[in-house]
Amino acid sequence: MTEPVRRRRSRPSVLASSRWTPYLFLAPALVVYGAFSLYPLVRALQFSTYEWSGFGPATFVGLQNYADLAADDNFRAALGHAFVLMFFYAVLPLVIGLALAAILRRGQVRGMGFFRTIIFLPQVIALAVVAVAWRQIYAPNGPLNQFLQAVGLDNLARGWLGEPGAALPAVGFIGTWLEMGLVMLLLLAGMGRIPNEVYEAARLDGAGAVREFFAITLPAVRAEIVTALVLTVIAALKTFDLVYLTTGGGPGTATTVPSYEVYRRAFELKDVGSASAVAIVLTVIIFVINLGITRIGEREA
Repeated sequence: MTEPVRRRRSRPSVLASSRWTPYLFLAPALVVYGAFSLYPLVRALQFSTYEWSGFGPATFVGLQNYADLAADDNFRAALGHAFVLMFFYAVLPLVIGLALAAILRRGQVRGMGFFRTIIFLPQVIALAVVAVAWRQIYAPNGPLNQFLQAVGLDNLARGWLGEPGAALPAVGFIGTWLEMGLVMLLLLAGMGRIPNEVYEAARLDGAGAVREFFAITLPAVRAEIVTALVLTVIAALKTFDLVYLTTGGGPGTATTVPSYEVYRRAFELKDVGSASAVAIVLTVIIFVINLGITRIGEREA
């Protein structure tokens, strides 16, 4: 008699194992993230420990580039300018966006979809176009000065991008115009999730518009505020193209920011090591500030 054929148990494949499924789905994204984000960051960290012009041999200098940055007045000034831009890119858009979003939410403006598209429009316009347009607006004979002269404020007319005291706020105001629509849209989306019954109950209790805002609206959109601050702070600290196309870091060094310093040191001064050190310091600052914003938002939630 022939022995019965034993069926061999098939081992479960790796693909069929539910334990490995999440990693398999994440693997392509992790590969792309590692290739285009982590690897350049690691290379920049490596370059920051060398004295290198971008061509030829490099000399290992350890942390000397970072020590030089600590004593560099131009770099400290660039950091100060970046924090000034944070006020225009993050704080002002948040304050204005909160006020306008609350007014629109309370007033139930018709055509909200069209209005949201209009206020978000600066986000989809190429920054090169934005820079050229605002250079024309800020020109000595541009629309802004013509308007000031027309209303009798001739003493306020000036070359906005050519004066050291006015250039940085002028660039910052462009950032306010750019980011205000994004912040306002995020806050409107958050306010749209608040049930109308909550506002009706507050009004029955005699709450006014200001009390409604601080007791209901503001706590409900805390997550959107944190998101808006993270996005706008990153935009402020990594601003390069707007500065490069409007002022070129000038007049003098009045509008120089760390991201512009990376470009200047790498391509104008041919000091790749110092430029990489600036980039690493800027990355750490962005990470620390946004980590602090996120932690504060989570703690107060």
